[in-house]
Amino acid sequence: MNIQIVSVGKLKEKYLKLGIEEYTKRLGSYAKIELVEVPDEKAPENLSDADMEIVKKKEGDRILSKIGTDTYVIVLAIEGKMKSSEQLASDLEALMTYGRSKIAFVIGGSLGLHEDVMKRSDEKLSFSKMTLPHQLMKLVLVEQVYRAFRIIKNEPYHK
Repeated sequence: MNIQIVSVGKLKEKYLKLGIEEYTKRLGSYAKIELVEVPDEKAPENLSDADMEIVKKKEGDRILSKIGTDTYVIVLAIEGKMKSSEQLASDLEALMTYGRSKIAFVIGGSLGLHEDVMKRSDEKLSFSKMTLPHQLMKLVLVEQVYRAFRIIKNEPYHK
């Protein structure tokens, strides 16, 4: 399986980088994983709604340019469906079973995802009703995908 995680913005925090590197390395024995960072759009603190839409559109275009037409797309969004780790594992296994070998998880920038990206998605996934920093979400996502593969293979998961 080929898993792509497309996110907006460059990860700067060393502790997050280290965690992501660790889980990416562990995931390597289960799937090919590619982490893609697209540049965030520089914008002042106080934006009008129209300016926010322009920023999200530019970031959305960058995201969509990285996703293949044959890729199953799961966006992370507050309004998405919440799942247990076991349900995520079951859903990933079903995708693999039915020939969906390319999956992209998408993490938007600080303003969220443009409607074009939402329309391109096959599924919307939520980890919480809370707003979490997108950099932290990348670490949580990589860990949960790793956990899902451990569950699929009936392997123990040690904390």
